[in-house]
Amino acid sequence: MTNTRTTAYDVAEYLRTQEEMAAYLEACLEEAKGDAAFIAKALGDIARAKGMSQVARDTGLSRESLYKALSGDRSPDFDTILKVIGALGLRLHAQADLVERLAARPSGRAKRRRAA
Repeated sequence: MTNTRTTAYDVAEYLRTQEEMAAYLEACLEEAKGDAAFIAKALGDIARAKGMSQVARDTGLSRESLYKALSGDRSPDFDTILKVIGALGLRLHAQADLVERLAARPSGRAKRRRAA
């Protein structure tokens, strides 16, 4: 029987373009379910792909503090998140949750009954 060798998977090695980075962050935002540390870790992955030293220069924060803030072990300040997102060339946007809006909206039949 032969031994199987595995290597550690590092998503940062596969985030090459701004579009890939944005898609990764979008997927993590959907998966996070309110876990701020999970989002911080995702931003850390993107920052490592872009180059942590460059992100540190662009945010005005030290590399060490960025590694700590974006490790996924803690939830960084929102100010730090915004600085990092800006330094990564990404931006946040808000969108109405259509599923919740449709569920809260009464059906056409219920509207007709109320009007009668």
